[in-house]
Amino acid sequence: MTVSQPPIVPFTSGEAQAALQEACQLAGLRSDGARLIRLGENALYVLPAERVVARIARSLDVLADARKEVAVSAWLNGAGLPAARTTAHDQPIVVRDKPVTLWHFIEDCGSPADLNDLATVLRALHRMPVPAELALPEFEILGRVSERISATDVLSDEERRFLLMRYEELQAAYATLNFPLASCAVHGDAHSDNLIKAADGTVVLIDFERFAFGPPETDLAVTAIEHTLGWGSRAEYEQFAELYEFDVMAWEGYPVLSAINELKMTTWLMQNVDEDEAIAQEFRNRLFCLQNPDAPRRWRPF
Repeated sequence: MTVSQPPIVPFTSGEAQAALQEACQLAGLRSDGARLIRLGENALYVLPAERVVARIARSLDVLADARKEVAVSAWLNGAGLPAARTTAHDQPIVVRDKPVTLWHFIEDCGSPADLNDLATVLRALHRMPVPAELALPEFEILGRVSERISATDVLSDEERRFLLMRYEELQAAYATLNFPLASCAVHGDAHSDNLIKAADGTVVLIDFERFAFGPPETDLAVTAIEHTLGWGSRAEYEQFAELYEFDVMAWEGYPVLSAINELKMTTWLMQNVDEDEAIAQEFRNRLFCLQNPDAPRRWRPF
């Protein structure tokens, strides 16, 4: 007997909006005036009437990550590291096969956090003892990359084979690295956009989806690759490394982390090529660079 499978619903802004409406109904929240902040691995909406941010994940495959985010938020705030806080709702809420988490809106001071703020927060985070009951997963630096490559319909067969081969090569190279710093709690997506400078000047850490236990070099490499792409000055990067007290770019294993981040940044962007022509063009630019390692990296941030 043939069992039919339900169709896979693409994670578009329209589908995210539908999930938002259902989640708000279940949570008893007003969704009028909801504003999309970002559509990436998740969709983030501000609910201005409630001063709440709704975070909608792509599928039930990441339900465990959504539960982890709630637990990490409680731990960080309890331990004294300013971090995004969930609302009192029982969560994650699951609607349309998507986990949804709800967060208190953070009023920013009007100025973005910078690399000095990031270095200070990471230095504190990486030195925090991790309670055993938190049960952080081991960090998977290439998590979700192969799934993105296999699931997308924007690649030719040749492009898909190339990206999967690159994934396997980098996974093998990563396994051979000897990290000089002790493993700890890592953010997993540690860039300054995941900090908010609150109205009172407090720097608040957000986005705990990739939070895990692993090498702190992986967090530091995110800032390093952004520097090499020209998304900041040399002086800013040097100050970042000095404040943290370690320069990951001076470590012999950094080229592997750099190449991994390029692959991650490319496949992350690939998920939204149907949303915007500028995204589609930038994805093609990044893919070309992966296929041509000596090509100049003129990448636009998204």
